Amino acid sequence: MEMKEHSNLPLWAWVVLAVLLMTQGTLLFRAARDLGRWRWFWGLWGMTTFPLPTILYLLFVVFPEHRRKQKDITEQDKKIRK
Repeated sequence: MEMKEHSNLPLWAWVVLAVLLMTQGTLLFRAARDLGRWRWFWGLWGMTTFPLPTILYLLFVVFPEHRRKQKDITEQDKKIRK
């Protein structure tokens, strides 16, 4: 039995989807490269699905890094005040 499934999406929707995925993958790659965190993993995963890679990147990389920097700044302020 041969199965042929045709998508009902118009061509412009496929183009928008491709641009969206490429943009997300590129931005994740560049952000991960700047933080030194598995740049190829995030970039490639960002090109396969939307928006889960961005959400998880924010939750597991960006927010913990931000919290760590805030903690370092707070500790430096305490040392200066002493």
